[in-house]
Amino acid sequence: MIKFSDLKLDAKVLKAVEETGYTSPTPIQAGAIPPALEGRDVLGIAQTGTGKTAGFTLPMITMLKRGRARARMPRSLVLAPTRELAAQVAENFDTYAKYTKLTKALLIGGVSFKEQDMLIDRGVDVLIATPGRLLDHFERGKLILSDVKIMVVDEADRMLDMGFIPDIERIFGLTPFTRQTLFFSATMAPEIERITNTFLSNPAKIEVARAATTSETITQGVIMFKSSKKASEGSEKQKLLRDIITSEGVDCRNGIIFCNRKIDVDAVAKSMTKAGLDASPIHGDLEQSHRMRTLAQFRDGTLRFLVASDVAARGLDIPNVSHVFNYDVPGHAEDYVHRIGRTGRAGKTGTTIMICTPRDQKNFDSIERLVEIAIPRIALPGVALDTQATKTADVAFQSGTQNDSKPKRTRNRGGRSRQIDVEKVAAAPLDTEQITSPHQDMSKVEVNQNDSTNAEAQKTELTKIQRPKAKPAKVQPIKVEPKRNAPRLDQSENSNRERSRGGRSRGGRDNSDHGPQVVGMGDDAPTFITMSFDERQGD
Repeated sequence: MIKFSDLKLDAKVLKAVEETGYTSPTPIQAGAIPPALEGRDVLGIAQTGTGKTAGFTLPMITMLKRGRARARMPRSLVLAPTRELAAQVAENFDTYAKYTKLTKALLIGGVSFKEQDMLIDRGVDVLIATPGRLLDHFERGKLILSDVKIMVVDEADRMLDMGFIPDIERIFGLTPFTRQTLFFSATMAPEIERITNTFLSNPAKIEVARAATTSETITQGVIMFKSSKKASEGSEKQKLLRDIITSEGVDCRNGIIFCNRKIDVDAVAKSMTKAGLDASPIHGDLEQSHRMRTLAQFRDGTLRFLVASDVAARGLDIPNVSHVFNYDVPGHAEDYVHRIGRTGRAGKTGTTIMICTPRDQKNFDSIERLVEIAIPRIALPGVALDTQATKTADVAFQSGTQNDSKPKRTRNRGGRSRQIDVEKVAAAPLDTEQITSPHQDMSKVEVNQNDSTNAEAQKTELTKIQRPKAKPAKVQPIKVEPKRNAPRLDQSENSNRERSRGGRSRGGRDNSDHGPQVVGMGDDAPTFITMSFDERQGD
């Protein structure tokens, strides 16, 4: 068996490792440390909880023991996707470098720029940062990356999920081409592979386990849950979670509960606290000081349950977590691997239970395809599990309904609704004798003598269809040019003429009794045109 003393680490580093209680490296550590000490690029692929952090921290401390950092020019750089993971890397560095004189700085959000600038100005050997805050310092002119000799990208697949890949590529461009790169990830998406091919030079690839596999020390299970009503799904699901925790009994010492949405994190934590279960939320909208305090309480055992978003799913080394509960099925299958990796770490056993609703079926199928195992179904608390009944329930669960009723459609006519059985209508024979063409001769239509009233009504309707109303012919208006110096009718004469026409004005009046409408003359019309027919006969 390989020991840390066989890996050619610095004596001061070995002394710190021995004080932590570790004697033998994990497979990823045994595979990554030797090529890293040789100065080669390293591509490490291993599932979460395998000790990747020590796999790059120990060789970094050994290689940086000689030399001194200059102001605003760090000698090494570690990039992490979340604040919590970056803070954990900083803690590991403090643990393993306590017998050396190496300095570090942690650049994360939620902390004052002024304090971080003071550390950078002194010069640091190791700079641990999230991509966004690192670029903020660089754009402010407070940071120079031209002296970086070792660059580490941790949890690269999480970087991809969070949209940090463009920032990572930019940071790679700001560092020297001669740097040494250590690249670690739990999965290898095509985009991650493209980056490694671009920025890594002949890397030593260490793959200690198949990508996206779950640890054999973790007992997995899923409960297929369907609420009675859509409106009450949240409360019923929260009660189911509490019942699961109760059914686990004393085996559930502590646990992490993962939710997809921040609003659900707060709601679940509130419901558990109200039920007497010690729980506290953690997600990205909380202040950094509150998040760090909550994690510290969970680590030291003063907090039993941690209700979290995926901010706590990657890389966090929290020892002795007995249970992981997936309140929601994760939207990305890879997140399931990272979530349940919070338990069963360092060879210890753990339990994980997931609640799956009908709308989560697609994501659940993706998870089973990724991990290449069938996650065992668990019965509801207090209900015995019948294998045959479970298969039948799965079919109904996937279809989203419990009965096999015929499809019906609703038709609205005149404000009333009625349901029509589609299959009966489709199967009914078509009576062609009752269909009469609107162009059919009425003399050939057979009328039932027993019902003369209906026959007459039918004949009247067909006659209406057969003889549509003729449209009136369009009459072109006559335009008459007004004469010059023509006498104008006074207003009283115009009003009398309006009254003789029934008081109908031009706007909307009916001129069908007076011939075509005169257009374009108005008050300038000649007198002989405005005279009535009777007046002309008198002349």
